[in-house]
Order: sequence, then structure tokens, then C-alpha cells
Amino acid sequence: MQGSGHSNPFYGVHLKLRESLLTFAIAVVLSAGASLGWAQGTTPGTGSGGGAGAGTNAGQALGSGYEAGSGPISLGSTDQDLPELGSPANAAVSLEDEYQAGLGWFREMGKTGTVLEDPEVSDYIQQIGHTLSSRAEEGQHQFYYFVVRDPVINAFAMPGGFIAINSGLILATRNENQLAGVMAHETAHVTQRHLVRGLIDQSHAGLVATAAMLAAILLGATAGRGDPGAMEGAILATQGAAIQHQINYTRSNEFEADRVGIGIMANAGYDPLGMASFFQELDRNSPDPSRVKAVEFLIDHPLSAERVAEARNRAEQIGRIRREDSIGYRLTKERLRSLVGDPRVVRDYYANLVKNGAGLTMDERYGKDVAELQMRQPMAAIPDLQTLLREYPKVTQFYDALGQAYLLNGQLKDSKEVLDKAINLFPRNVPITIRLSETLMHSGENKRAQLLLDDLFNFVEPTPDQTKLIAKAAKEGGDLADSYYYMSFYYVMNGDLKMSATQMQLALSLPGLDAIQRARFSARLDEIKAAMPKDRKNTMADDDSGTPRH
Repeated sequence: MQGSGHSNPFYGVHLKLRESLLTFAIAVVLSAGASLGWAQGTTPGTGSGGGAGAGTNAGQALGSGYEAGSGPISLGSTDQDLPELGSPANAAVSLEDEYQAGLGWFREMGKTGTVLEDPEVSDYIQQIGHTLSSRAEEGQHQFYYFVVRDPVINAFAMPGGFIAINSGLILATRNENQLAGVMAHETAHVTQRHLVRGLIDQSHAGLVATAAMLAAILLGATAGRGDPGAMEGAILATQGAAIQHQINYTRSNEFEADRVGIGIMANAGYDPLGMASFFQELDRNSPDPSRVKAVEFLIDHPLSAERVAEARNRAEQIGRIRREDSIGYRLTKERLRSLVGDPRVVRDYYANLVKNGAGLTMDERYGKDVAELQMRQPMAAIPDLQTLLREYPKVTQFYDALGQAYLLNGQLKDSKEVLDKAINLFPRNVPITIRLSETLMHSGENKRAQLLLDDLFNFVEPTPDQTKLIAKAAKEGGDLADSYYYMSFYYVMNGDLKMSATQMQLALSLPGLDAIQRARFSARLDEIKAAMPKDRKNTMADDDSGTPRH
């Protein structure tokens, strides 16, 4: 995660574990329907084509009684030109509570399997996200950008800086400036605290609406002399006013996120016209099959001409910035085709390109090779990957893919050789380190894999899957104590504090621990207990001897 202002929940120097009732209350309410989507503030999981997406699952898992499609909540004024940072939001909900709420929701999404765990894709999205968030002129939030397996064209911001980008949206973009525009827009929702401000407004609006409803009933009963029709009309008028209030506030937040987001992407060196051009892409009814999802999306969430015009005008005021697509963007798009779709269909797609005389570009060749790997046909990919690496020796993705291909083909020595060369050329590169560690573990070199991963995670925060990988390396290498220690972090990431504490108790029960290890594990267990609900603390207190209950 990028930015500052929060203690690191993973491998940082100081681990702060706090799961307050307020945190979960906010997570439940916000996950139910307050996340702000890309066009017209849609909630995650409510696009056309489907239904219960990540937002629905997260809301249900957190115990929400609301429907995921209940609509976003917003606050603001369409007249304002400068962003309103909203001190009431800061007073009502702390940044730490907001972050913990988002972390809780992210954990629930992880449990559904909707979060794409791919080192290459995740690394690229985090890089572009860091480029944007570091130019947001707001250093209070951490930001974590991730990709969701969902063909619907959407992206959404969650509390505390967690920003999701659907795979369908990435594939729908025509260039990197458009993708940066979407991500900058969502980043602006976080910096402007639209979710928290909306929660506050909903509370205020709810009280006003209730009072108005009672007044309407009284008015209908008096003026209509008990006529049910008069009473119903008064109630419907009141409800209509409340709905209009929410629509106006939602619209205001989207305009504000557009304005702030355009400034962020321009400061980061992206063409500010990218945001408006993506609006127009969504609005274009094209027979191209790849646009079908966009057309469906626009039926549910129409873009206003005013919003498109304002985004274009603001971009023109700032001035065009000429920025070519990065290799990372081009390769990530092609990689996604195979990771989130049927690799057989993708392979046929590339074959048809060649059949029609189009030939294959560097990124299309890479995409075809990834499809072969997804089909577990490494021999079909290895020759072309070898050629790509010779032609483009500075492209890290080709080392990763060739190393994976060799590993799938049982060529452990070749896989280790190409990835060792890569790690020397690109130290602490996340995908290369992960891929080399996987090869080392298959070769029985678990201790070296553990050391490589441990070194990386001192600088880069791992995902839950990556944490589980280093725990496995430690276990296979005979280091049970560290394996339990790493698994403790894994369970924290997934919100299971009881299992996290159990891992530390297992570690403390091992013979042969030195004084430093025992002190470190004990301190870790104390932190976990401090974060647990009171009844669980009492249960765990019976196990202070270091022997967990079974």
C-alpha cells in the first residue's frame, strides 16, 4: 500500500491490530451500498450482467441486511469548483477507523475468490496506482489498488484507500491514459472522503426524511380528512424529494471526483483528456463485441453530456500531455485476456489474427504464450518466449513467463537459470522474486526461497497468497517456528484473529526457541490478544502456557 498515516498491518516495524465495533459498523453500512463506482457512482457487483458481484458478497459476509444495489450516497454541491475536504467527516470517523473498515471489506472480498492474485498484473496496477496517489497532494491515506475478476466495466473505491478495478474495465480501455483516468477518479473519491461524507449525509437526511414523512401523514390526515389517496400522495412526494436529494448528492460527488482526478492524472504525467475520452468510449454504441459490456453498462448507468463536456473542458484548460502507452500496460492487457477468460478462446483469437494476415505484435505474442501456459502447453510457448527475451532483454515479463514455462515443462534447471539472471538484473522485482521462489521450492531449495521472500517483504507488503507462500517455504525448509509466524500474519490478513493467535501459541510451544524468538513471538501474541473481542481474550488467556486448544 502506498502513502502514510497508518501502521503497517503486515510486515512493517510496528504492527497495529484494531478491530473496533465502529470499524465493523462502518464496513457493514458502506459495503451494503455506499461504494462509488466509475460512472454515476455505481456500487460494485450491481452492473448489468449480473448481479451479485463482489459488493454483494462482501456485504452479506459482513452481516449486512442491505441489498448491494441500494445505491451510492454522496455529498457536495455542483456549483463548487474546488474540492471540499469536509471536516465533519474527519470529526465523525477517524482515518484509522475508515482504513480498518476498508481492510475488513477487502478481506471479505478475498474470501470470495474475486480478487485476482497474479504477481505480474498486481505489480503493474500497484505501480500505476502509486504514480497517481503520490501526486494526489494528500498524504493521509494509504492506497491499495487491486484487480477484480469481473467482465463488467467498472471500478470502485472502498473506505480507507482500497481501490478495485474490474478486469473488464482494463480490457475495455483503449490506452493507458484512459486507465489512469479511471484510477485517478477513484483515488479522488478516497482523498475527498466521499464514502464517509455520504454516510454522514445519509444519517442527517434520514432524520429529515423521517420528520417530513410524519408531517406528510399528518397533513394527509388533516387536509384529506382521512382520505388514503391524499395521504399516499403526500408520502410519495416526500419520498420523491429524498430520492432527488440523493441523486443530486451522487451527481455532485462524481463531478468532484472528475475534477480532482483530472488534476491528479495531469500531475502524474498522464494526458488529462484520458478521462473524458473513456467517457466517450463508454457512450459509443459500436457493433464490436468487446463493447457489448459497455453498452449494457450504459443502459443502467447513463453518462450525462454535461459531465463529459466538463471533463473535456477541464482537460483542455490544463493542456494535453503526450504520453505513449507503457510496455507494462500493453502486456498486462494481453495477460488479462487469458487469466480471466477461457484460454482456448483466447488462443483462437490470436490464431485468427494471424489467419487474417494481421500478424502479432510483441504484446499479442506474449498474450498468446500466456494462453498456452494457462492451457498447460508450455512447449507451445517456450520457443516464442525465448525469441521475445532475446529481442527485448529489458522486459521483465518475458523472464517471468519463460521461467514459468520451463517450470511447467519440468525444466527446473532452465527455469532457475533464467530467473536467477532476472533477479540479478532487477533486484527485488516482485513478480520475478515470486516466480524464482516457486521454482526454488520445486527444486527443494526452500531455505533460499524463504530468504528471498523475507528480503522482499521487508520492502514490499505481501498479499495473503504471498504470505502463505513464504510460510510454506519455511515449513518445507524445516523452520516450523517461522512458518507459524508467517501463517499468523496470513490469518490476520483474512480477519481470523483466533487462528492467528493459535499459530503463535504453536510457535511458542516448539522446543529450542532462543530468547529473541520467544520474545518476538510473545509480543506478537499479545498484540493479537489486544485486538480480539473481550470474550475471546478470556478464552485465550487459559492458553498462556503456549499450548493451543484443539
